[in-house]
Amino acid sequence: MSLVALKNSIAAVINPGNDSIAKQPLTNSTTREYYGSTSDYQQDQQQQQQQQGLAASNRISSLDEENNLEQTLSSSSESKKSQEDSVFGGLFTKVDPRVMSDIIIGLSDGLTVPFALTAGLSSLGDSKLVITGGMAELVSGAISMGLGGFLAARSESEYYKSEVKKEKQAFFEKPEMLADEVYDIMLNIGAKDDTIELFLRDLEKSPKTMIDFIIRFGRGLEEPADGRQLTSALTIGLSYFFGGFVPLIPYFFTHTVRAGLLCSIILMGFTLFWFGYIKTVVSLGNDVSLYKKTSEGVQMFLIGSIAASAAFGLVYLIE
Repeated sequence: MSLVALKNSIAAVINPGNDSIAKQPLTNSTTREYYGSTSDYQQDQQQQQQQQGLAASNRISSLDEENNLEQTLSSSSESKKSQEDSVFGGLFTKVDPRVMSDIIIGLSDGLTVPFALTAGLSSLGDSKLVITGGMAELVSGAISMGLGGFLAARSESEYYKSEVKKEKQAFFEKPEMLADEVYDIMLNIGAKDDTIELFLRDLEKSPKTMIDFIIRFGRGLEEPADGRQLTSALTIGLSYFFGGFVPLIPYFFTHTVRAGLLCSIILMGFTLFWFGYIKTVVSLGNDVSLYKKTSEGVQMFLIGSIAASAAFGLVYLIE
């Protein structure tokens, strides 16, 4: 026996498991290329494709969740903004604009004039005198303001009826003049000649519609609502009364005039500012800038403060 054969025999006796290791299929861990059976290779490829598909599905799900989250946040932000916009808008859009105008007129005078009066009377040092004088002014002022609103609404109604009567007479006496007015109105709007001719042809069939069109778009007038006079009187009068009652409230619960005056000033400062703020929102809409709303509130506060200071100083000097 040669030395090589003897060496191999000794190695086989010492390491009997080397033959089984050598007989195992060779696999490249990097390239995953099998040197064994074809079925093992196909099975491994399917597993890799399933893993890749699962990873892609997870990625798509993650993107969908991110997109849904962004949409949720965006809709939540828009909903919050719409709710903020509707705090005042939704509350007042259902009210007749003319009624809102009367409320603002009544509150504007009611929050300033009685406040100035009570501040002036406070310099006399008698709470009972302040309350009595303030209530007398509230009643007389509310009646005066309500009467003014009634007369203004009646004048508006009479003027509207007068204009309608004039246009009716003109329609029967000079119908071509009304046609010219309609033509000018439509031309200012930007309508073309063909459109104006068709429109005039339709309006001539309904004299009432033509007159209403001229009154509304040519004269800028709208027919007053039924009962407008009484509504205006009550709205302005009551708004003045309730607005003027605010500065009197502290005097009912304080023992000294100065304490009542101090509480009244604090209460009216808060009330005047927020009245100016809300008045701006109602008049111009909530889209107006915060600076504009705040400045209007400060302006209302300054007007009331100046009026009250002037009245207090004047009564104090006279006394």
